[in-house]
Amino acid sequence: MPSHTPSSASPSASPTADPVTACVDRTLAGMDAAERAGQLFMIGVTGGSAAEVALLKKQRVGAVILMGQTASGMRGTKAIVTRLQRAAPTELPLLVAADQEGGLVQRLKGAGFSTIPAARTQATWPDATLRSRARIWARQLRAAGVTFDLAPVADIVPAGFERANAPIGRLRRGYGSDPAVVSRKVAAVVAGFDEAGVAAAVKHFPGIGRVRGNTDFATGVVDRTTRPDDPALRPFLDAADAGVAAVMISTVTYSRIDPKHQAVYSAKVLGLLRDRGYAGVLITDDVGAAASLRRIPVSERGWRFVAAGGDLVINVAPGLATRMIDGLRSKAAKDPSVAARVNASVRRVLTLKADLGLLRCG
Repeated sequence: MPSHTPSSASPSASPTADPVTACVDRTLAGMDAAERAGQLFMIGVTGGSAAEVALLKKQRVGAVILMGQTASGMRGTKAIVTRLQRAAPTELPLLVAADQEGGLVQRLKGAGFSTIPAARTQATWPDATLRSRARIWARQLRAAGVTFDLAPVADIVPAGFERANAPIGRLRRGYGSDPAVVSRKVAAVVAGFDEAGVAAAVKHFPGIGRVRGNTDFATGVVDRTTRPDDPALRPFLDAADAGVAAVMISTVTYSRIDPKHQAVYSAKVLGLLRDRGYAGVLITDDVGAAASLRRIPVSERGWRFVAAGGDLVINVAPGLATRMIDGLRSKAAKDPSVAARVNASVRRVLTLKADLGLLRCG
């Protein structure tokens, strides 16, 4: 998909703007503060129930992630997505995401969906084969109404550390220990997705391959090794330089980059991407149910990420959505700097939607 650099935070369109930028400008100009805040949240949903649809409508949510494991196949998934899309304005559909990596992390199964092997197996294929198969997997997602795959994993797990690394190595989610090789495999997957019209989110920047604990279940997970110039960042930085749609930020603390903040709330960590010109979407790992966020007030979990330079907040605990979104709205209403960050982030999210063909500008 094309990579567009968002323009300034001003909602007015430039007379010389390209069609996508002009479309984004017009859409942003027509949104109120509540709608803008809602666009910056991705809420976890399952079956598209009436309660889920009502929440999405009430909070003006702009994105969802399909949770749980389903074997209902492409037809069943498409039915769920159709129900969910009824919660969004016709001119601004939901961004629908899934964790469809392969191996133990494949949310969508059944008729119409391939069985995807783990990344450790994918890594043994030639790059051209991986790209071709990724294109097939992404076409299946797109046919089911899923436009955003939270994959591939770009984390480097050191050789010999696989069993000790709970979130990646033990689950066979990584492409290897050589940054150059992993970068090629990540690029092949992203290219395949791109060719099928599905956005990719490389994860989990700046890497969770050197930690022992899994932030979904453990608090206080710290990486004491990774540096700002670490070779292990290469797969992420290469993907960012190539214009990948999104980069997911981890909830680990990196003591050699920013010992005072978890990565999702660290301007220093996010700056490693933004300062090199990356204009795509920065998205959190889950900040709802994850144990690693237990000590952060729910109302602050969204706005802190946006204030640090991030864009899209994943919350897989729908019961926390109202407090989280209201927290961002309230902070933006009181703090002009956060309000400006919101505008810039909404612009990036809308640009992604436009690139995916979701933004309808008459």
